Amino acid sequence: MADSNMTLAQDDAKHAYETLREGVGAVIASVVEGSPAERAGLEAGDTLVSLNGVAPRDILDWYWASDENSVDLEVRDSQGDRHETVIERERGEEWGIEFESLVFDKVRRCANDCTFCFMTQLPRGMRSSLYLKDDDYRLSFLQGNFVTLTNLNDEDIERIKVMNISPLNVSFHASNDTVREMLVGRNAHKGKENFIRLAEAGIQMNVQIVLVPDCNDKEVLDETIEWLKAYHDAIPSVGIVPVAFTDETREIAGKPPVSFTKQLDAARVIEQVQRHQFKHKADQGTTWIHLADEFYIYAKAPFPQEEWYDDFPQYENGIGIVWGFVDEVRDNFEEFTDALAALPEMSEAATLVIGELATESFIGALSALNAGGKVRLLPVKNRFFGGNVTVTGLLTGKDITEAINYDAERNDKPTTYLIPRSIFNSDGLTLDDWTQADIEEHTKAPVRFHETHIPSLIESIRSLKKEV
Repeated sequence: MADSNMTLAQDDAKHAYETLREGVGAVIASVVEGSPAERAGLEAGDTLVSLNGVAPRDILDWYWASDENSVDLEVRDSQGDRHETVIERERGEEWGIEFESLVFDKVRRCANDCTFCFMTQLPRGMRSSLYLKDDDYRLSFLQGNFVTLTNLNDEDIERIKVMNISPLNVSFHASNDTVREMLVGRNAHKGKENFIRLAEAGIQMNVQIVLVPDCNDKEVLDETIEWLKAYHDAIPSVGIVPVAFTDETREIAGKPPVSFTKQLDAARVIEQVQRHQFKHKADQGTTWIHLADEFYIYAKAPFPQEEWYDDFPQYENGIGIVWGFVDEVRDNFEEFTDALAALPEMSEAATLVIGELATESFIGALSALNAGGKVRLLPVKNRFFGGNVTVTGLLTGKDITEAINYDAERNDKPTTYLIPRSIFNSDGLTLDDWTQADIEEHTKAPVRFHETHIPSLIESIRSLKKEV
């Protein structure tokens, strides 16, 4: 969907906190029948205490040790008994092991004091896993998390180099040391030093800049971009995203929280960054610097042509999501129009529940599909977070049900509300711990849930034909 990935990293999607068992070794979640792991006597619940005599820290150590066709293991079974064994495989054979988590020791927690940190702006009373902040280079490589590099030591740097743990995703924000410290805290200088060390070693790093008005924008942003150009060969892409804040936010960089939601403010950022994009495109053949979709939405400006996104290197960072939505609608256009054709004219049979940010993208798509009178939109205001949080994936069960009930009471035509599953984590919980059953119980109108891709939405619309 238009903004399904433009969300706070869900606690299960970007962080493995709820399944991590810190400091207990490599816990086996499952073993494939007939695999080398089963032949070696390994079972779900066993823990790999050592690989070739070395205690594994994470899945990277397993990949490193298991690159050969045999590995010496020390295993602790579910009863606590230890034994040694050798696991062997034929060339090209899979080991047949799945671990409970990617990190076997403790997740590296964030020790920074970022003034715009979204995790510190969350409302109170949510489940504890949502407040845990990681700053772990391993999860950056394995899951795409953005890290600051402020907590790396010499051993970490050497390991990244030797194992070529690349690319990493790095939150950089500014090259000016004073501004960096204002944004990140007193460890900011170390992050910059480690960035330089890794860049000079050839480690690839996708850079993120969280843009804060009157702080690291304007001349500071120009300075930062020019500084990053010196390490161009180590930086596949630079993504610029607007700062987000909630009702809990008191100040950002010493000032009341604001972002780039005003049309003129967003347009000025686009104009400034375009100068760098055009120059880089002319000199290097790529755009290199990319703006989050929100800037174009708030500026009411046309999006760049698809080829200007350089194959979307920061798609998961909310850069190019609208184009992904457009492509998906285009690829399924015939199926979509067929599903809509089955609905009666002016029936308003389907109501799409979305976040406010996705509204204009959906209006454009539904207009192109000639869906007027058959499909309507219900943009839901995020009252749980407040601030400038408007993406669909951060909507809560309570906000959705209240919006549906309010709309249903005032709508004189029966309609089914279609809700994307991006609001749930892998345990089926919204951010306020509501389940699908909870939403169904508390809404006063029929609801249906769909996966966050167009084919699933099409199937949901098709299923309404019989009901209508």
